[in-house]
Amino acid sequence: MKRYRDFNTYLREQFGERVQRISLDAGLGCPNRDGTVSRGGCIFCDGRGSGTGAFTEKREPISRQIEKAGEFIRKRYKAQKFIAYFQSFTNTYGSVAHLKGLYDDALRHPDMVGLSVGTRPDCINEEILEMIRFYRKDYLVWMEYGLQSAHDKTLHTINRGHSVECFEKAVRMTHDFGLNVCAHVILGLPGEDRRMMLETAKFIADLPVYGVKIHLLYVIRGTPLAERYKKGECRCLERDEYANLVVDFLELLPPAVVIQRLTGDPGKSDLLAPEWAVHKMENLKCIQDTLKRRQTWQGRLYKKSTVGT
Repeated sequence: MKRYRDFNTYLREQFGERVQRISLDAGLGCPNRDGTVSRGGCIFCDGRGSGTGAFTEKREPISRQIEKAGEFIRKRYKAQKFIAYFQSFTNTYGSVAHLKGLYDDALRHPDMVGLSVGTRPDCINEEILEMIRFYRKDYLVWMEYGLQSAHDKTLHTINRGHSVECFEKAVRMTHDFGLNVCAHVILGLPGEDRRMMLETAKFIADLPVYGVKIHLLYVIRGTPLAERYKKGECRCLERDEYANLVVDFLELLPPAVVIQRLTGDPGKSDLLAPEWAVHKMENLKCIQDTLKRRQTWQGRLYKKSTVGT
């Protein structure tokens, strides 16, 4: 029996079979890089915008990305249905017409059953959400917003470029349009202790957020974070430390929230620290062993708030 509500099980409940995400790079930019909000982006973000770089580096169109990834996924996971996951950079940063063209292109594939749009909470509006809501008739739709921390001081430290209030406003507006929201958070951010990280869990738990992706802070070469790490201005969590924080975090989330990710998944060649971050299966096992050892589960300490919901 799973001690948390994992994404694969959730998808099987929806479709009756294995479904896999295909990560896509639409060649969109980011206002936190081009000067609209800031330059350089978040201190942890690499030149691929935390994505594949398939369009940015190789100029591969959406259809080609899907064709290549789909072939690999069918062989490895035996999955026959896919979710188009617009991952790289900010995937609502463009005109409604341009965005719709990108989404339509991805969903034109006969095996696509869902759309997941990764973006910033300061890059959505009612017009965009109205357009995306249209896809709910035929597809499973998720909006994924990067929060990272529920503390404005931390968001300033990592050069996030938006406030906690902005995130909350985006979540509530998206909920009003009937769309699922997934929040991205990072554990181990500079200046944060356990109390602050768990306050982020409580903050998310009080919002209409139905999915969460939990990442560890890892250091990618060539990022502003890498320079700070080399100077000793920040540290990375140890594996056991991270596993216990993830379990603490899960305990505070509502039982119904879908856990779409429990850890980050960096490429070995790009990673500066921590070395253990590349061992995904070992890290997942460590988290699951910690849940079992502590005899706990997602939602065990969750208390529904009566304020602001």
